[in-house]
Amino acid sequence: MGKSWLLCVLLGTLAWGQAQPKMTPAQPSSAQAPGTASKASEPSAEVPANAVVLTIKGVCPATPKAAAAPKTGTAKATPAPAKKPADCKIEITRAQFETIANGLAPNVTPQLKRQLEQALPRFMAMSEIAKQKGLDKTDQFKQTLKIATMQILTTQLQRTVQEESDKVPATEIANYYKKNPEAYEQYSLDRLFIPRLKQAVADEKDESKEPEKLTEEQQKAKEAADKAKQEQGEQEMNKLAETLRARGAAGEDFAKLQKEAFEAAGTKVDNPTVNLPKVRRTGLPPAHAAVFELKTGEVSAVISDNGGHYVYKVVSRETLPLDAVKEEIHNKLKSEHMKETMDKYTNSFQAVPNEAYFGQAAPAEPAGMRQAPPRHMHPQMAPPPTQPQAQPQTPPPAANPPAQPPAAQDPLSKPN
Repeated sequence: MGKSWLLCVLLGTLAWGQAQPKMTPAQPSSAQAPGTASKASEPSAEVPANAVVLTIKGVCPATPKAAAAPKTGTAKATPAPAKKPADCKIEITRAQFETIANGLAPNVTPQLKRQLEQALPRFMAMSEIAKQKGLDKTDQFKQTLKIATMQILTTQLQRTVQEESDKVPATEIANYYKKNPEAYEQYSLDRLFIPRLKQAVADEKDESKEPEKLTEEQQKAKEAADKAKQEQGEQEMNKLAETLRARGAAGEDFAKLQKEAFEAAGTKVDNPTVNLPKVRRTGLPPAHAAVFELKTGEVSAVISDNGGHYVYKVVSRETLPLDAVKEEIHNKLKSEHMKETMDKYTNSFQAVPNEAYFGQAAPAEPAGMRQAPPRHMHPQMAPPPTQPQAQPQTPPPAANPPAQPPAAQDPLSKPN
């Protein structure tokens, strides 16, 4: 199995078994044969809550020991005869099964139900065998149970904070919208991009000839010439940016100017795209934020960075209505409420380790390089907080968009 959520299944199973197990002696029945449910691809919505959805045969929970007879009495309590595994079965109704599943995740998916259906019988059977061996009486079990309980309570606290943070009043959303109108302005922009450097043109050489070997002095002279050529090209592109900006401000078409910029840089693009139809303030780098202070029809000054030079023209601007951004504001406020609450909880304590025992703490690593804790130390099934979707920054027309990393696989996406 190996997945951390399975520990939570086990603990949920034990808790369920103590609370409300339904166990009856095996009797001939016309009920559905075991294994039939696993063949169905989709569950039926018509199954009533009290219908048995999972039958586990051969699992006999330990019979409680009979109380000792009083010393003054003569009669002795007779323990109930132990059931044979073949005579035992446990029937789990839909309501009971979904109670266990809801303890694992707030949203019970068909994949989760299928994994739980496959794992639950094994856990119940093997946990009973472990009890018969007295493993639930060991100190190791008791300490593991303490840690697991703390993990589950931590998860429940996180889930509760998320649920409470999700209850953002409509008045709070409306007030935030009124106080931050600039955040919901949407622009249509024309953008001109002038590369900072010219692309080097490879010299045509006879491939049949071996490359000429240069002396150290010749190599240094060649590098100096290449550097001077590059600096000259950079100066030419700087001047071109100012020239094209002035022509754009005079009313020339940005697509035509963009094509000239690419040709001057040695890049061939037949139909360059210059219009950005829906841009918010979060859609451009912070260094380009001055664009949003322009009036409709105005052209910005040249904005330069390591990649090149940018010139913007405001085509139109509008303020999005509250209904269009209500969900976005809700998610933002929810995230802020969650962070504020969790920060209060996580800052409510202070741990002071004894370095003579633990050793000196290692320097903090970047978030992406930080090693994950052992699987058994993961909070079980902690739901990820909902983060507002920030509008991505728009790359320049000449640049290829960065490759997106593969999405993290949901640990419940498929069974082992």
